[in-house]
Amino acid sequence: MKLEVDKHSDKPVVQQVEEGIREWIERHGAGGGSRLPSIRQLSSNHGISRNAVIETYERLVAHGLVRSKPGSGFYVAENTASVHPKDPLAQTSLEDISDEMWNLFKADEDGLKLGCGWLPNHWREGDDLTYAIRHVTRENRSGIFDYSTPMGIPELRALIQERVRLLGIEADPNQILMTGGGSHALDLIIRLMLKPGDVVFVESPGYYNLFGLLRLQQIKIVGVPRLTGGPDTEQMEYLLSQHKPKLFFTNSVFQNPTGTTLVPTVAHQVLQLAEKYDFQIVEDDIYADFQYTPSIRLATLDGLRKVIYLGSFSKSLSCSLRVGFIAAEPHLIKHLVDVKMLTNISASRFSEQVVMTMLQNGSYRKSMERIRVKLSGQMTSALNLMKDAGWESYAEPAGGMFLWVRHPRVASSTQLVRNAQHAGISLSPGHIFLPQGTSSPWLRINVAYTRDARATQFLSDPTAIAT
Repeated sequence: MKLEVDKHSDKPVVQQVEEGIREWIERHGAGGGSRLPSIRQLSSNHGISRNAVIETYERLVAHGLVRSKPGSGFYVAENTASVHPKDPLAQTSLEDISDEMWNLFKADEDGLKLGCGWLPNHWREGDDLTYAIRHVTRENRSGIFDYSTPMGIPELRALIQERVRLLGIEADPNQILMTGGGSHALDLIIRLMLKPGDVVFVESPGYYNLFGLLRLQQIKIVGVPRLTGGPDTEQMEYLLSQHKPKLFFTNSVFQNPTGTTLVPTVAHQVLQLAEKYDFQIVEDDIYADFQYTPSIRLATLDGLRKVIYLGSFSKSLSCSLRVGFIAAEPHLIKHLVDVKMLTNISASRFSEQVVMTMLQNGSYRKSMERIRVKLSGQMTSALNLMKDAGWESYAEPAGGMFLWVRHPRVASSTQLVRNAQHAGISLSPGHIFLPQGTSSPWLRINVAYTRDARATQFLSDPTAIAT
């Protein structure tokens, strides 16, 4: 076996060796069974460390390309269909979510994810997060190996109790349930409170993943228009005369995708409708920490009677640290715990302890202060850029990540998404944010990415968006 290993290359040695063995298997290892060089032999022949060879073989074993036989060595696996790793998303076909949307989640370090729903990696406070991770692994080994408690770590729930109290929401720790992020919280609520054929109200435009979760459980979805100050309560009352929803899902602050924020008059009207027509409200507030001064929350006015409140640290801290929570009445929390234990046993104790560490030492608060300043500046410059280029903005958000925009020369954002792909830019087409999935000229833009030269050029040049 001859391998080309360049120790001066930017590509790690392990990756070079792995790719070389994959190519060798493709050419010479068909059918499987061929014995590979020993760790010592491969290390000696190519002047690389034994550890690099061991890691390479372990990677190939994990991908099912190589089999380890204790005491004998490593062999090419039998019935190896392909030595090239497949993209799991490419194997998935979901009727109600477009390929363009899934493209945002592909591992593409060079692409610009202008339509995504998370912050750029370089915005994250890596040193603070690394410190918290090291602290947990050094000081509390149970965080690495043990399940979390059914409701989540008590100390973390106490910290969240204080955080929601600052929003005017009174909830004791027994009213707070930790989840694996915001989507997990939504999934638990849907599983517990809805059954196939039930009707729910959602915002239109609204969160596409919520629509998918509801359809997965065969729930009937009715869209309520989202205006600049919140849900269209006049249209909502008309829809309530025709339907009897069990739940209404809404974003209060920096709504996804419009970036709009609930105003007090609309909040009162929504709660009055909930009382009059007897439905509950799920208040999704995962962007709360991006707001300078807290605005009105439905849970503040309602006291968690008709409102189920949820939050998350995944958008603000790390998408990989899936930590969220639900605040609700105690009897509902009890049943949600049962569903959580049946479907997931617990959330990640390790992730909960990392978040708890950052809340306790103040690093999370300081990080959010810096991110708010960045987002505010990005929002202002993005609005000016879009305006100068002839785009129409649905609203002018006071903060947050999202702009909901359209251009007069674009009839359907789907074509715009395809045009952007040629420039290495991933966008979110408007139709996925509509419950009915109809074609739309509107587009979600994440302002945190708009200062990239590719974004500036694409959004500023009218020829780039010609249909």
